[in-house]
Amino acid sequence: MMDRKEVSKVLRRNVAALSKHTEKELSMMPATEAPLPSVEDVREIVALVKKIVFTDYFHKRLPDEEIRSYHIGVHMEDLFRLLRVQIARGLQFCEECDDDDVFGRAEEMALHFIDGLPEIKRLLFTDVEAMFDNDPAARNYGEVIFSYPSVNAMTHYRVAHMLHQMNVPVIPRIITEQAHSKTGIDIHPGAEIGEFFSIDHGTGVVIGETAIIGSHVSLYQGVTLGAKSFKYDEDGKMLNFPRHPIIEDYVTIYSNASVLGRITIGRGSVIGGNLWLTHDVPPNSRILQSKAVDVGYQGGLGI
Repeated sequence: MMDRKEVSKVLRRNVAALSKHTEKELSMMPATEAPLPSVEDVREIVALVKKIVFTDYFHKRLPDEEIRSYHIGVHMEDLFRLLRVQIARGLQFCEECDDDDVFGRAEEMALHFIDGLPEIKRLLFTDVEAMFDNDPAARNYGEVIFSYPSVNAMTHYRVAHMLHQMNVPVIPRIITEQAHSKTGIDIHPGAEIGEFFSIDHGTGVVIGETAIIGSHVSLYQGVTLGAKSFKYDEDGKMLNFPRHPIIEDYVTIYSNASVLGRITIGRGSVIGGNLWLTHDVPPNSRILQSKAVDVGYQGGLGI
């Protein structure tokens, strides 16, 4: 067994080294010394939204409206309290913001978000309906709400998107990345997604920041709505510009299709699986991959 003094010496040496901020670290931190966002509290914010929106599923079944109102009110108070604090902490990352009254601004933003909860609820129930209607394996709506990863991902996205629209820094990305790590569905909070949106299976779906998706759109696992190329300014910094697809209403995109660049997939189109698509598609199109060519093996030399 090592000498305890030697163990203590090693520990102290590394504590001292790790306690010093490097210039690189300091350049990545907000200028203020206030507490940073709490990942756990942000997770609780989404959990509270679930309890409010799907109260019969993720809290208690409360048929009596007065009792139901009481419990939703308690959750709403907790949600407001957490939102106000976490938005204020997120605003530290806003370089253009005036920090004279961060908490006052955060309080206004939290109330604005709560005013948007009825619309988030409406949209989420259209998503549930679309997922149920598009999946013959679904036996009832409860099965969809309780167990489908796409419902979890869309709940996170709908919450994050509203905060993103309010220009809240950092917090929206934390929210969508929490869903990404749990479901394998990666939706940037800046993407615009209409009602009755369905993702079947979901694993590996990627939707980029500037994607615009209409209503009644269905995606299958492995679909990427991504960028084809990037632009840089004169200093070599990547520019943020519309670079992801526009998907119009009633489009279906099957598994592992990559739809790339600022292209438009016209209303009512069907995009087959395993495609690489980088050009506009007119309405009511059917885009399928070419038939496979079997060249076989010759003399053990491979394909």
